[in-house]
Amino acid sequence: MNDIIQLLPDSVANQIAAGEVIQRPASVIKELVENAVDAGAKTINVLVVDAGRTTIQVIDDGCGMSETDARLAFERHATSKIRKADDLFALQTMGFRGEALPSIAAVAQVELRTRQSGEEVGTLLTISGSKVVGQEVCSCPVGSNFKVENLFFNVPARRKFLKSNVTELNNIVQAFERIALVYPDIAFTFHSNGSELFNLRATNLRQRIVDVFGKRLNQDLLPVEADTSLCQIIGLVGKPESAKKKGAHQYFFVNGRYMRHPYFHKAVQNAFERLVPTGEQVPYFIYFRVPAENIDVNIHPTKTEIKFENEQAVWQILTATVREAVGVFSEVPTIDFDTEGKPNIPQFDPSAHPEMPKVNYNPQYNPFSGGKTERPRKTTDWQQLYDELIPTQTAQPQLFDDEPSEPLADRAPMHYQYKGKYIMTAVKSGLMLIDQHRAHVRVLYEEYVGREKDRQPTAQKILFPEVIQFTAAEELVLLEMMPQMAALGFELTELGARNYAVNAIPVGLEGVNPVTLVRDIVADANAGGSAQREIADTLSLNLARHAAVPYGQVLSNDEMEHIINSLFACSNVNYTPDGKKILYILQQQEIEQIFG
Repeated sequence: MNDIIQLLPDSVANQIAAGEVIQRPASVIKELVENAVDAGAKTINVLVVDAGRTTIQVIDDGCGMSETDARLAFERHATSKIRKADDLFALQTMGFRGEALPSIAAVAQVELRTRQSGEEVGTLLTISGSKVVGQEVCSCPVGSNFKVENLFFNVPARRKFLKSNVTELNNIVQAFERIALVYPDIAFTFHSNGSELFNLRATNLRQRIVDVFGKRLNQDLLPVEADTSLCQIIGLVGKPESAKKKGAHQYFFVNGRYMRHPYFHKAVQNAFERLVPTGEQVPYFIYFRVPAENIDVNIHPTKTEIKFENEQAVWQILTATVREAVGVFSEVPTIDFDTEGKPNIPQFDPSAHPEMPKVNYNPQYNPFSGGKTERPRKTTDWQQLYDELIPTQTAQPQLFDDEPSEPLADRAPMHYQYKGKYIMTAVKSGLMLIDQHRAHVRVLYEEYVGREKDRQPTAQKILFPEVIQFTAAEELVLLEMMPQMAALGFELTELGARNYAVNAIPVGLEGVNPVTLVRDIVADANAGGSAQREIADTLSLNLARHAAVPYGQVLSNDEMEHIINSLFACSNVNYTPDGKKILYILQQQEIEQIFG
């Protein structure tokens, strides 16, 4: 029998590794910038063209590489970060696998210019699809200059499934921010298609956060600090009043590395229990310093999933630290003891001599003198009282067979609202319960979708325009959504420095906070993708949620009738656009079994 197992060529092995390490242009940015940090760079410049599809360039002033190291760096599992297996448990660098550069070279065309401080000339290395095209000396500054062109040029399937430029650029910005937030002592710049998005000078931690996310965040942050034998925790958490439902900036870092950790996220949320409304979240930037042997970062090539040896103990320390930060800075008393509108209680002064109270009265008053006054008699309309005692003849609910073709062909004219949340109405097959908010969301959603397709905006001006400041990532999403928002009636004016004035919003959103509305729309679009149809649907759904009748609002019978009729005129009466159930019919047989 012939042998069928063979060793894969290096080019094929590198492409397989690239499937995990290099998933999109943002992965290239992450790996190259982390290498620049490990090289001791003090200034890192990132330049992208067409969201990384055409060109990605990372320039640093680190230690650079020799001619031999430059060539060897693109070999699989070649690294300067570790020497033996035990080094995995004492990592002090961002990278250590030796997979990033060969994975990038396997799916792109790479040009590297690098020079060490003691060398007079540098090295120019050109690689295309894992094959070295050329190597020669060149003149270049100290450090490394990686230029990656035509990403996934030899993997058309991967390139085909990349998202739009705005989505990919948004992912690049997020990867860039996660590194910039960890190293405030390094200066960063970021350019996209020749336009500068970030220019971050070397500074302290709090100022770096403000430089990345805007000045308005500064007033909402409280310092957090704890130093124990297990771990050291520093960072900033938001005040309770800074909580919001969507788009909160939440970051965990351990030993200079970004991580995702739902368990620790719950610890922070527990610290704000009963201080923020249910469903809202506060921003936080938490930095852990843990002995390297107590964590394991070698779980996934992206190195964002990290295991802690004493996870439960760290959880308790984190919860106590955040609670202490909120209490020490007197955030809870300001909520409990609001003196606005309260009576002014004077302070007790023991040296003061209070005056005897005086009583004013009329000594000439005699209650027995004078004539008798009669109270005016109240006329009563007895006929009206009798009429009210006669029961009105209300139409009895007629049960009907709710066939899909004519679900409301025969229904009860009177409806009942249960606990300000559900509309109950009789149908032939039983009792129908309708969630009033979800039903109205479905109705308004289809209305807004039709309005956006027809491009017939109906806007209402805001008397005093509201100003919103966005982050770089949020602004990218907003710019892509502008045409759809204008079609629905939004009017936003750019003021510079990522500030926008909301001048008008769609009709029917009276009483809605324009700032919260726009922020929620951008946050949803940022999380849900950026295809044009997806943006339009997300925008319409957000508007519907804000404009729909809330839970607890008392509805008249006519209002309930209008919601029911509008719901059954929609394309889908059973579910909201995000898949939540709208109505349920309690069958007549079930009701009879209950009382049987």
